[in-house]
Amino acid sequence: MARFGVRLENDPNLSPQDYQELASQAEKNGFEAVWVPEGGGRDSLTSLATIAMKTNTVKLGTGILPIFARTPTNTAMGAAGMAAVSDGRFLLGLGVGHAPTVESRDGIPFKQPMTRMRETIQIIKALLAGEEVNFTGKQFKITGASMGAATPKTKVPIYIAALGPHMLEMVGELADGVLMNWTAVDYLGEAIGHIKRGAEKAGRDFDEIDIAGYVRVAVGDNLTESRESLRRQVARYASNPFYRNFFAETGFDKEMSAAAAALAEGNLDKAADSITEEMQDQVAIVGTVDECRAALEKRRAAGLQLPVIAPFAVGDNMASHRHVIEALAPN
Repeated sequence: MARFGVRLENDPNLSPQDYQELASQAEKNGFEAVWVPEGGGRDSLTSLATIAMKTNTVKLGTGILPIFARTPTNTAMGAAGMAAVSDGRFLLGLGVGHAPTVESRDGIPFKQPMTRMRETIQIIKALLAGEEVNFTGKQFKITGASMGAATPKTKVPIYIAALGPHMLEMVGELADGVLMNWTAVDYLGEAIGHIKRGAEKAGRDFDEIDIAGYVRVAVGDNLTESRESLRRQVARYASNPFYRNFFAETGFDKEMSAAAAALAEGNLDKAADSITEEMQDQVAIVGTVDECRAALEKRRAAGLQLPVIAPFAVGDNMASHRHVIEALAPN
């Protein structure tokens, strides 16, 4: 059976019971994994623990935990807790986050993100493997840390959120999987090439690395409203340097420049108008059930092993999620 994941939006308007209901529905419908992002509002570990109580087989992933807001040891403790609560179903997704958010909201300098990610993974891997960690790096100096009896009984796979070439290479070197975002169909081959290079450099087998990615999806016959919602979502990312560069690299520099200029004037409507239909169809999927399935299979054929369907709200968020989870059930 084809592998699919689903992303549940981190929306404070969704109650813990809503998350349990959506995740149970995803499990029943044959989705392999449920991912919950963390950007603001509630943390994702609490939501996943809530979901773990009402599900039995579906894997549960952080998509993603930002690494600047937590120490590696603290992150390993969260992973060990989730591994225990979910009976070994937890996937640890990590990402560097974004400089403006980290510096303004967390009040932490956003420095050497690549170094921080590398050291964070090295420390977490050792702790979750039951080792005593004595580590001296550029950002962390750790002495005598260990999980003791809290060490997970089974391996916790680590996924890295990656957009650019260097982070994708690090996936190949260190991680069990990648979790891409706005997974553009024409960029997949290039992204996978970077991961392969990293794996070769580290002497690892590329086939052991899971290629996962968020794919924004709206299923329905009324595409006008879906496309309007999507355009606004994409346009908002133009003010974020990581994503602006990423979209430019995937061939949409013109759209991003126009959107960024409009956002600088405080005009989201004008920014949204800059997002062409071609760009929308590269970075997301909007259409009937059959059109959505065909577009997802096109991404699978290009190397995306675990498409993670990310329903985006068209009107009511709960209803949008429920509709997509039903309409695109792998079973």
